[in-house]
Amino acid sequence: MSKYKSQEFELKNFLHPKHWLMWIMFGFLRFLSLFPYSFQLVYGSYIGKLLKLISKKRRRIVKINLKLCFPDKSDQERQRIMDGCYQNIGISMLELAICWWWSDDRLRPLVEIRGQHHVDQALADNKSVILLSGHFTSLEIGGRLLSLYLKFQCMYRTQRNQLVDSMLYSKRNSYIEHVVSRKDTRKLLKGIKNLLPTWYAPDQDFRKERNVFAPFLGVPAATITASARLAKSAAGVVLPFYPERKADGSGYILWILPALENFPCGDDVKDATTINASIEYFVRQHPEHYMWIHQRFKSRPKDEPSVY
Repeated sequence: MSKYKSQEFELKNFLHPKHWLMWIMFGFLRFLSLFPYSFQLVYGSYIGKLLKLISKKRRRIVKINLKLCFPDKSDQERQRIMDGCYQNIGISMLELAICWWWSDDRLRPLVEIRGQHHVDQALADNKSVILLSGHFTSLEIGGRLLSLYLKFQCMYRTQRNQLVDSMLYSKRNSYIEHVVSRKDTRKLLKGIKNLLPTWYAPDQDFRKERNVFAPFLGVPAATITASARLAKSAAGVVLPFYPERKADGSGYILWILPALENFPCGDDVKDATTINASIEYFVRQHPEHYMWIHQRFKSRPKDEPSVY
């Protein structure tokens, strides 16, 4: 991981020729953002198909993940999920341009929210709120759209490319109340205790953090225990949150479900299983929207060989 510390964007820091290619890509994204939403979907899906052709290593990871998680599906069914996943990844790249350059007024007709009353009721009861999500291809646009309805904070992982990192950090800061480093748990907890809803996606394999193995789609997965600790420390509720990209291309639904029951219960494995089951609920409904390109099962139980 990069030792670079995320900071607000300043043009003078990124004039070196090594950044020019990325500037060209940003310029291209800015140009594409001028087109209507329907264009973003079509063009993004073609970008996804191209990514699939050139990403041999990632294709292998996706195939392994899908075979592990959906052993009951045929090769053809898993292939359809893979194709859809890559197309949605391509769309998510253009959604980045939408997040950065579309106004609130232009975004509002694209989104509806279902379940906001769960957040409102918790805050009215003086309870902190953790919005539990997963690494879906709609992750970035989901945060931008949620900002139309709520002030919230989110965790942030530093990117290796400094220009990309600075742009992401600055743009997110423009519509998210607090963007908190993944390592700054104290600041995150302070926001939670101050009743600032917190958007949290724990479904990655963080080897250097406290983990337990809990099932995810039937496969033992290293799962961080921080979710339960945060909820316990702040005496808050955990509400599953999922931004759905509508199949008909008309926009998005932000789903907020009722609070997880008996969470945390004090048993790390049971709590981790509850977290994974919450994310799994949405994955099973829309498997092609999940980020299967990540090595979710990189860590294995003792004496179990690598799956990758």
